[in-house]
Amino acid sequence: MPMPDDAPAQAQVDQAIDWLVKLRFDSPSSRTEQQFQHWLASHPHNPLAWQRVSDLNDELAGLPKDLSRRTLDSSQRQRISRRDQLKLLTLLAVGGCLGWAAREPLGLPQLLADSSTATGERRQLQGSDGSRIQLNTASAIELRYSAEQRWLELVRGEVSLDSNADDNRPFLIDTRVGPLVTRDGQLLLRENNQGLLLAVRRGEVTLFPASAAPWQVLPGETLQVWANGSVQAVTLHSDPWGWTDGVLSVQQMPLGEFVTELARYRPGLLRCAPEVANLKVSGTYQLADTGQILHLLSHSLPVRVDYRTRYWVSIGAA
Repeated sequence: MPMPDDAPAQAQVDQAIDWLVKLRFDSPSSRTEQQFQHWLASHPHNPLAWQRVSDLNDELAGLPKDLSRRTLDSSQRQRISRRDQLKLLTLLAVGGCLGWAAREPLGLPQLLADSSTATGERRQLQGSDGSRIQLNTASAIELRYSAEQRWLELVRGEVSLDSNADDNRPFLIDTRVGPLVTRDGQLLLRENNQGLLLAVRRGEVTLFPASAAPWQVLPGETLQVWANGSVQAVTLHSDPWGWTDGVLSVQQMPLGEFVTELARYRPGLLRCAPEVANLKVSGTYQLADTGQILHLLSHSLPVRVDYRTRYWVSIGAA
């Protein structure tokens, strides 16, 4: 057995990356799943390599579904956006950096950010201006202050900001769908496949979406902002602020959607079978113990939770 400070070899990291690409972009057959299990069990370091590399799963979530590390030709590269190229570069480069980045399992982009969190981690920060900032799971921000303004960039994931209203400098927030400006706002930002989810609790917040007119966001509003600049009010099955209190609070959320949400807080793969995906989930769950959440699901719904490994969990019909 390896000692606790042992690290997986480069070949094992490369193998883990290959498995992540296969499992993320393909629909794995039973044979593929058996081969993956065999690989996991074939060496004591393989589960460690898989755990570290699988933390990149959130970073891969925005890449084109048909993207394959091995089948990327020049014409495909031209069709990938600059943002997706950076994500793919991160994936391909991570093999070379995991050896020295073992203490930062989210990989290269997180190491370059001012503040970041690993999968399942949440972090509270206090700005020098007195503002309170919280990072959700697998998130990263950059933060800067000058004499003229306060500035935050959402590099990845989700962040909440409670701006100190006693500071008269504007607070500029950069996101991939455009900048926002506030002075006294309490707001939440979450990147998703469509663009950005924006919720405001307090204060004046102005959004400058790409190719669209400025949008004044009112307290109590929750908006979906698309990359093309369109904005739409949304009603969610969950409290978007729940994680700031360490909980996942949902009301009549389809199980498939709930599992997708829960998977953000667990390394590895968490899957829900289509035949149970429409079952409804309601309640408030403590994010500190995702295993307990899965246990509660198996007792409150007609489902079975199967652990192939700690990092491969499937939910199906009981």
